Amino acid sequence: MAYRQLGRTGLMISEFVHGDNSVAPDHYQSVEYSMERGLNYLDTAPVYGNGASERGYAKVIKGSKRERVFLTSKVSPFRLHKNELFKTIYDELPDPEKIRINFAIRTMVEERRLNQPEYLLSPYVGKMPQIEDSFRATVMEAKYGHRLDKRKKYYQVIIDSVHSSLRILGTDYLDIVICPHGATAQEALDIPEIFEAFEKLKQAGKVRFLGVSAHNDPAGILYKAVQTGRYDMAMIAYNVINDQWVAPAIKQAVRKGVGVIGMKVARVVNPGVPGGKAEPHRVEKLHRIVPGDMKVARKAYLWALQNSDLSAVISEIVDEKMAEENLSLAGKKVELISEDQST
Repeated sequence: MAYRQLGRTGLMISEFVHGDNSVAPDHYQSVEYSMERGLNYLDTAPVYGNGASERGYAKVIKGSKRERVFLTSKVSPFRLHKNELFKTIYDELPDPEKIRINFAIRTMVEERRLNQPEYLLSPYVGKMPQIEDSFRATVMEAKYGHRLDKRKKYYQVIIDSVHSSLRILGTDYLDIVICPHGATAQEALDIPEIFEAFEKLKQAGKVRFLGVSAHNDPAGILYKAVQTGRYDMAMIAYNVINDQWVAPAIKQAVRKGVGVIGMKVARVVNPGVPGGKAEPHRVEKLHRIVPGDMKVARKAYLWALQNSDLSAVISEIVDEKMAEENLSLAGKKVELISEDQST
């Protein structure tokens, strides 16, 4: 295994992070095998498997094994709960006000490139509901936010979520808590209650560092995380397809001490469509850039790990065979072929 520093946290983490959603109380052997190979970072969330993931990881880290890994969980209820609250208010508004809000949502989508499949890594239509929900809450926050008891609806949701994760995982602390989990709107990173709750939990010794994750606007969210000065790391959707937009954001984050973990690195597919398959032009691009004869997923991970600004990649490792294939790439160097050279 090879290790890299996760920004200003100082944590030396394995180049591969175990983030398999299929982990459960009766399915965690791949985690143990990966740890034997030197992997030392485990990622989970309350919504993974409706809690099964956290229960599965609890079996892995029981006893002295906890100190062998860095452990992350996420405040999954925060974003979903906030969006639902504003949707309830929205449904009661007159039509002219709904039209104003919807126009603002469309404007944000266009300005932030969220109608570009290559940036999103999937078709816009497949992510439309999630994007709308997040942007609706953002647009409505200034005018209607006073209707919410933010102490209860924001702050307490975060506190309760972390306490629940600690209880299920059977540990006293998380190395990193990610909130928001799956941020779409950049404005969601600048909510005071997030920082207040984090500081409370940190002072109590229950969390060490604060992070954010983003699927839908990875570059924008990363730039915003750096701008706030409050986030220690970010887990973002990044691969060979959206590199032109995201790589500059990663470079700036690293300069400011924010560690970056790449997720969806091997997703050189069209996941927004049911049964989505690898798109030929995306796969061809990967083959042009990464020499050699190997599986698409292995090439995708190898490509990402050549970026020295990246701290690690997260991988779904469902069994020992996949662990062997993926983890064998750690520390490997390859001479990438630029797009100019390949044409």
